[in-house]
Amino acid sequence: MERMYPKEIDVRTVSPLALAFVGDGVYEMMVRERLVCLANRPPRELHKEAVSMVRAEAQAAATEIILPLLTEKELAVYKRGRNAHTTRNSDEYHRATGLETLFGYLYLNGEIDRVRCLFDTIMGDTTDGE
Repeated sequence: MERMYPKEIDVRTVSPLALAFVGDGVYEMMVRERLVCLANRPPRELHKEAVSMVRAEAQAAATEIILPLLTEKELAVYKRGRNAHTTRNSDEYHRATGLETLFGYLYLNGEIDRVRCLFDTIMGDTTDGE
């Protein structure tokens, strides 16, 4: 997978919530791709399963899996998103926003292999723990 829009962007200048906006789409696309590849099911079933995997509670739990694996830079991006002022004031929602911010940052920065590695780790699809 590579970025679909080829224009270069300085991701350091993008707001954390804009990064989360992109990261939400990236994360959901990866979930949908995984579900379809695992089993060819009716769209209604796929949608129901995808929603359960991308909701704030699931994403907050996912952060706990990958936090120990993040680089210093990635952790700073995650925290920037987690601490961003959002309309919802819950710990789960803030952690989910941090995850989405990280995925948006990595995706827009062209670090697609890292996005895939972190996603695979969240989904338990790794053999070497990375």
